[in-house]
Amino acid sequence: MPDLPTPQNAAEAALLSECWDAVLSYADLCTSGSASATLLATEAFTHGIDELRAATAASKSTGTGRRALRLPRIPLLLASVRTVAAAWETNGLGHRLDPDLRLWLHSDKAARYVGPPLHRPLALRGLRDMQEPDAVLLWLAEVESLPMSAVARRLGLDPAAASSELAQVRALFRDRCHRNHLDTPMNAYCRSYARLLDAVTRSPSAETPEDLSRHLARCVECAEAAACLRLHGGGLPAALSSGVIGWGGLAYLERRRRAAEAGMIGGRTDVAVDTGLNEGKPVRPRIGRTGILVTAVLVSALALTVSLMPFGGSKGDDANAAQGESTDGQSLADPGPSISSGSTTKSGSGPGSGSGTAGSPAVADSTSRPAGNSDQEAQGESSSPAGKQGGVTSSPKSAAPDCRVKYEIVSEWPDGFQATVTVTSTKALATWNLGWTFKDGQRVGQMWDGTFTQDDSHVTATAADYNKTVAANGTFTFGFLGSWTGSNSAARNFTLNTASCQAAG
Repeated sequence: MPDLPTPQNAAEAALLSECWDAVLSYADLCTSGSASATLLATEAFTHGIDELRAATAASKSTGTGRRALRLPRIPLLLASVRTVAAAWETNGLGHRLDPDLRLWLHSDKAARYVGPPLHRPLALRGLRDMQEPDAVLLWLAEVESLPMSAVARRLGLDPAAASSELAQVRALFRDRCHRNHLDTPMNAYCRSYARLLDAVTRSPSAETPEDLSRHLARCVECAEAAACLRLHGGGLPAALSSGVIGWGGLAYLERRRRAAEAGMIGGRTDVAVDTGLNEGKPVRPRIGRTGILVTAVLVSALALTVSLMPFGGSKGDDANAAQGESTDGQSLADPGPSISSGSTTKSGSGPGSGSGTAGSPAVADSTSRPAGNSDQEAQGESSSPAGKQGGVTSSPKSAAPDCRVKYEIVSEWPDGFQATVTVTSTKALATWNLGWTFKDGQRVGQMWDGTFTQDDSHVTATAADYNKTVAANGTFTFGFLGSWTGSNSAARNFTLNTASCQAAG
């Protein structure tokens, strides 16, 4: 951890331990390199601690004992990142920032965060109006994506009652947002939909009238209100992150969700037990991307050996198969011509095909076929006993695809959705671009961990500078926001660097 302000008390020491990882993660999104990210996070941390100290001193000087309404620690520090980034842009250090962030800082969207309070994003106002313990509970569970056991431990709550308390806090946040929405200066047309919007978002079974749906597609403020007021459907985390953080809020949310799923510890490793992420377990170092890749390759190789054993005709065949002498040009799910293509598809797609383990069949294919072989060479090499049945040579078949794509719709709301795309490539890539086609006319609006172009229904996503290199049998992931009308079926016809790519079910 870089040279941060010296903690004045135990509360500030806990702040450093719990929040640094979150601040650095967002600063990395905002900058063009790791060195700039560390510098931005350090300045933002210092700025945020100074703000907290000033607020604490002001509350003590009044003698009332009441805390002035403010954001909880983590979102306050993330807002400090945004503030320091704006100062960099003003003071000639904008070249260190992400180009899209620089454009955003000069837009009306950024001006809302420093403009009149009643015109600021609704989620920001609603979270600020809550008592600090309630706001912290909501943020840790919804945006930081911590499991409830970890949240309960960090906040000193009863684990058995934490989920019910979170439900009450969600309702409280909705109430604050509803009041702030009614207080927001709006034109008569928007105000005419205020009661209807409240009624529709209050019930999970209520259908959105067509005229209200058209209005939400055109009015940003009312669409934000709908996202904050609708507690069902899983859109609350996105509403909080985008409304409170601003630029890159959804990308930050996705990063924190993936980090929580991988068990990656926030803050210093010496406080892992206190965070609750490794509750009841000894403190462990983080698992790096290389370690995950090596583990995936080893597991795939073991699965290859085990899966081939039932199909061999003798011990000699099993030994040859384990050494890769009879599986050249075939994937894990297709050890011999006697297996139908239907079983191959079923084996290659499953609920466990995430970013950490997706594409195990493709890994096995890469380890058994030398790089650079053509389709004819791969077919000619599959002439071992496993490739014949009763003396009849199997018919030629095309080689397995070199990549596998998992397209996942994370959340969906009227006229919009968030999706994550995870790609596993059997070959090493110096850079990548992934193309696909939308069936229902969906449009991509914003993308993180990559850039995009769209021509009618065809979309091409291109690597960012920091994730363009992919190791053999490695994965890369990016996400985006999109809009849809009528239907929102999954994307299809994937290509990786113009080569066909198989979609995982």
